[in-house]
Amino acid sequence: MLERRELHDGWSVTAAAGPVPDGLAGVVIPAAVPGCVHTDLLAEGLIPDPYRGVNESLLAWIGLVDWTYRTTFAWAPDGHDRHDLVFDGVDTVAEISLNGQVLGDVANQHRSYRFPADQALREGDNDLVVRFRAPVPYANAQSLTLGARPRPYPLPYEAIRKSACNFGWDWGIATFTSGLWRPVRLESWSDARLAEVRVTATPDGAPDAGGGTVAVDVRVERAADATEPLSVLVAVNGPGIPADAIPTADAEVQGDTARVTLSLAEVQRWWPAGHGDQPRYVVDVRLAGDGIRDATHRVVGFRTVRWDTTPDAAGTPFTLVVNDRPVFVKGVNWIPDDALPVRVDRARYERRLRQAVEGNLNLIRVWGGGIYESDDFYDLCDELGLLTWQDFLFACAAYPEEEPLRSEVEAEARENIVRLASHPSLVLLTGNNENLWGFEDWGWQRRLDGASWGAHYYYEMFPALIDELAPHVPYTPGSPFSPGGGWDGAAQTGPHPNDEAHGTMHLWEQWNRRDWPTYREHRPRFVAEFGWQGPPTWTTLTESLDDAPLTPESPGMIVHQKAMEGNVKLTDGLLPHFRVPGDMETWHWAMQLNQALAVRTALEHFRSWAPHTMGAVVWQLNDCWPVTSWAAIDGEGRAKPLFHALRAAFAPRVVTIQPRDAGLAAVLGNDTDHDWTGTLRVRRLSMDGSEWDAAELPFHVAARGSLTLVLPAALAVPVDAAAELLVADTGDERGFWFFAEPRDSALPAPHLRLTAEGVDGGTLVTVTADALVRDVTLLVDKVHPDAHTEEGLVTLLPGESVEILVTGAGTLAADALADPRVLRSANQLVVR
Repeated sequence: MLERRELHDGWSVTAAAGPVPDGLAGVVIPAAVPGCVHTDLLAEGLIPDPYRGVNESLLAWIGLVDWTYRTTFAWAPDGHDRHDLVFDGVDTVAEISLNGQVLGDVANQHRSYRFPADQALREGDNDLVVRFRAPVPYANAQSLTLGARPRPYPLPYEAIRKSACNFGWDWGIATFTSGLWRPVRLESWSDARLAEVRVTATPDGAPDAGGGTVAVDVRVERAADATEPLSVLVAVNGPGIPADAIPTADAEVQGDTARVTLSLAEVQRWWPAGHGDQPRYVVDVRLAGDGIRDATHRVVGFRTVRWDTTPDAAGTPFTLVVNDRPVFVKGVNWIPDDALPVRVDRARYERRLRQAVEGNLNLIRVWGGGIYESDDFYDLCDELGLLTWQDFLFACAAYPEEEPLRSEVEAEARENIVRLASHPSLVLLTGNNENLWGFEDWGWQRRLDGASWGAHYYYEMFPALIDELAPHVPYTPGSPFSPGGGWDGAAQTGPHPNDEAHGTMHLWEQWNRRDWPTYREHRPRFVAEFGWQGPPTWTTLTESLDDAPLTPESPGMIVHQKAMEGNVKLTDGLLPHFRVPGDMETWHWAMQLNQALAVRTALEHFRSWAPHTMGAVVWQLNDCWPVTSWAAIDGEGRAKPLFHALRAAFAPRVVTIQPRDAGLAAVLGNDTDHDWTGTLRVRRLSMDGSEWDAAELPFHVAARGSLTLVLPAALAVPVDAAAELLVADTGDERGFWFFAEPRDSALPAPHLRLTAEGVDGGTLVTVTADALVRDVTLLVDKVHPDAHTEEGLVTLLPGESVEILVTGAGTLAADALADPRVLRSANQLVVR
């Protein structure tokens, strides 16, 4: 049986060359593996926290330094024929040697490496050394060799197979990491091992009944001179399978491959979150010769997936269909959850992904400028029903197609297709982020002057590899992408990649140049990126900065604002709706609220056009450090008001009021398995709650459907726009329409009363409004850094109350929660 021995102990790291500070030259530091130089230096107290204050620039030297990792491990002959050193992740450019013998050179963070070590191993102590080259000068040198390519940032991240955002992004710190960031081990084996295992679970019949088939494709590696017959044994266990009747099947290995298929009489379907349960099955795979030589397993789910792109009268849809059911995608983009990704463990993934489920999300898009996440990430997505959309790791730049990158790209793509394809959550692989769009609109063609830019990867290599290794996984060449588009060797063909009538679209003009109500001018078939900035929670902000005084433009704030003219855009985006507050804490609330209103407005609009529009993927769920950004959850894992906007807009049932050609309309969305029937009561009210007009509209919304009810003109037209609003109620769900922007409205002072009592799970807060109050939100991190509120952005009519559960911090005092710095509303930004 193959034996695996982790080699994670006894490592040290030292600076080998480059601009090393005097106090660190020649210093040998204990090193954690998996880990990186930054975490080792931090553990020894040798560098300040790069996330704090203005420290980022103080630590840029780390990416200019060569680092050497070394360890010693004992070994004795164990009877095995082969011994391989396996590195699951090396960041990024390094020479690996054992006992002075070079095993190989590596230059790709996104793949693993295996080196036969038999000739170098010796009985007793063995010296393993990994010599890293500094990533920044390496990338610069490669850029000269390969030729400069268009990109939005100074450093040539496209010239090195390393996480692009490691060089900094418009929300990210530049860290320039080096290290053994994933496990290292010695594998010892005899005769043969499993070199590649691909498992596909395919259901039969209708979604509510039927069996399924498990197909296992295996490639084996044999030791030199090994001739014994081999077979592959497969067993499947899971829901509905009796412990004493586990189905099995086997097949002989022919050459170096084998295929085993196993039929199950009855299987349970795997469904996305909000659509059903997530039953999973364990597929055990064993390689047998003279005994069991190797074994592994995969956890699978039975479901069908396709994207409907059948042209219609309006263009080309992009509709996800799971188990023959169209699914409205409620998505978020995902970036690495820490700029030092080695610090993200399974528990942290689970916290973040459970937050996603709490936010009524059903899809996570892993963005192409980050990393292929660890197995824990995808396993948790399977468990929680969170669909995954995985970009190949290319973002916002033209990428060379020449060697040595070409072979590295193929190796990383092949490995990760195989690694991810068995996950039931995986519903899309995408060639890149925004590169097809960039080639068309960002001046690349002139600057490239005929040089390669990545088209071969997106239009040829990746689809060919998927067809070979995982034909059941859907693929698109890029995001955004219009179905029907292609590459003829000189130009892209078909519709423009970012055409809103076709496929996926990115909407960034609102944030960059226009105001957020203009989202309503667009009717995309599917929105894969859009967003609005806001600062992190107050606790995260103040704990990470040392500015005195703290202002929107103070030094630390500027270091923690990476977007081009970010603060200018924040101000320009606020002024049409609110005036800019004069104090920092109110400025913070105003920008957070405006972020939430912008995204909520967009999501309600997009959802109101279903099934024409069948999904929206917000930029972004998470942050990788404390920063002003587009995230709903900040770098310390605290939810911003935007999180409540996602949760409300993506709720199973919603009522919104939307402008239509015929006037205002109430749109009811029903993303449940049950029809929704009732009477919608629509009222036009004054700010004091008095009723100007009303109508009752019976409705019936089919399961997973929507309904648009045009409102009577007399009801939908105000007498005094500044002092009136519309309220649409079903009894359980409610939508609002304000005829004037808050700054131009007659919103009264926020007369709120608050009580609090300790309950199981936290503090139950009751907020009562004596006057109309918009977007009541508790910024509970100011009371306790671990507190989290399950409701926010609640609008209350005069005399109404709302109960809000605050978790994570035990029982909190009512007077602290009632502090107007904590108990926030839009009214505070209007009344002067």
